Amino acid sequence: MKRIICIIMLIGYLGHAQVVDKKTQKSIKKATTYTWEGNKKLDENDFVNAEASYRKAISENTNNSIAPYNLGNAYYKNETYSEAFGRYKQAAENATDKADKHRAYHNMGNVFMKNREYQKAVDGYKEALRNDPTDEETRYNLALAKEMLKKQQEEQQNDQNKDEQDQKDKKDQEDQEDQNQDKKEGEQDQEDNKDKEEEKGDQGEEEKEDNKEGDGDKKDEKEKQPEKGDQQEQQQPRPNQLSPQQVKNLLDAMQNEEKKVQEKIDAQNIKGPKVKNEKDW
Repeated sequence: MKRIICIIMLIGYLGHAQVVDKKTQKSIKKATTYTWEGNKKLDENDFVNAEASYRKAISENTNNSIAPYNLGNAYYKNETYSEAFGRYKQAAENATDKADKHRAYHNMGNVFMKNREYQKAVDGYKEALRNDPTDEETRYNLALAKEMLKKQQEEQQNDQNKDEQDQKDKKDQEDQEDQNQDKKEGEQDQEDNKDKEEEKGDQGEEEKEDNKEGDGDKKDEKEKQPEKGDQQEQQQPRPNQLSPQQVKNLLDAMQNEEKKVQEKIDAQNIKGPKVKNEKDW
């Protein structure tokens, strides 16, 4: 019983496999037809219809590597390099044959060369040579990509050095400008201080002139009025001559003597003459 069931299941599986195989074969056939149509349109420079045919081929058989590769060539010819790279990548992933992989990676390297992405171009050509080491064109392109990469790196280094030098020169210039500005400000401060000193000196000269004029006025007044020293000099007695104060003091003394003498006379007149007393023994 089990054997009968297994046989029935095997017959059913084989029948399903045949159906799937027929469907796959039909899709592959359609994809091939669309691919040939795309090639024809591309030869006629009918890019729009060529692209449409290749897309139909890819839709019929997603594992197809020929249609995306040819579509990538169409984009490359039309200078649509980003789209070309995507289709070459798809072709390389779907390809089961090394020759197909080699062509896809080689053309990926060409796209990178067009975009000046030389490091990626080197990697693409190396991958192509892994699948076909005998291709001299790929080897030549690899050498060219390496040379362009070296030149690009040198240019980048020079640009970097130039940028650094420009930044240094700019900084030096700014520092020099700052120094000049500081120097200019210092000179301006010196000029201002000098002006202030000159102004102060002028004011001092004016004050001196004013003082001089004042001294002149005082001198005039001094000439008009006797000085204190002169007054004192006038008050001081000359040699062999009494001063007014000395004269006054002398007169006062004489009046006082006269007054005393007069008082004595007056006293005698009141008492009368002095009587001589004789002693009675």
